[in-house]
Amino acid sequence: MTAQEALAAQATQLVTTRFPHALGALLGGSAAQGRATSASDLDVAVLLPDSDTSRREVIRHEGRPAELFLNTLADIPEFFAWDRARRRGTVLFLYGQGLPLLDPHGHLSRTREQARAVLAAGPPPLTPAEHERSRYGLTCYLDDLVDTPVTRRHEQLALADFTLREAAHLLTAHHNAWTGIGKWLPRRLLSADPARGKALLDGHRAVAEHADPAPLAAAAEQVLDLLGGPLREGYVHRWRP
Repeated sequence: MTAQEALAAQATQLVTTRFPHALGALLGGSAAQGRATSASDLDVAVLLPDSDTSRREVIRHEGRPAELFLNTLADIPEFFAWDRARRRGTVLFLYGQGLPLLDPHGHLSRTREQARAVLAAGPPPLTPAEHERSRYGLTCYLDDLVDTPVTRRHEQLALADFTLREAAHLLTAHHNAWTGIGKWLPRRLLSADPARGKALLDGHRAVAEHADPAPLAAAAEQVLDLLGGPLREGYVHRWRP
């Protein structure tokens, strides 16, 4: 039995023990992709009957942390719409790319088809106001990054993080591509734009390892040039209650 098969068996045992009424379940994340380490958790999506409630739980199963994404069948369309609106598609990817564990009545298969259709359509485009706000934000972070002396390393590192995140947000949106957080940010960024994404990530690394903001600044400027250039004077953010 391979490590992936062992983790799938472990996840199946978890589902059948804790949720004997489940309509379907699948394993996602590193465990489903064969990249799990001894410290990796189990990402498990469980379809529940409508008599239950949708929720998210974190438990420990046989010594390994497990993050459970629990959704009733009726809540799935609304939850998928909410997940798409965040532009990260966390649970959409779980259903679209995960490893099926059980599907006694075909509900899981149909739900996976729904997820794949949403993933193929991509995230919603940024509104003009969101686009301008993000351009302005990236411009501000970039200006501060270049202007911060190396002696203020904590500030420099924080600015590098925000510059990378805002540039990734704009670049993935430009390509109608999904974004991510944590380890998924570089993965989604490279998938959306291999060249510009790598330049941003290499630039961020240069700040972290060598206190050199120049490569990240150049990469972020490329993103801004792609989207209309830096935005400073003339930016207006209207507020309404």
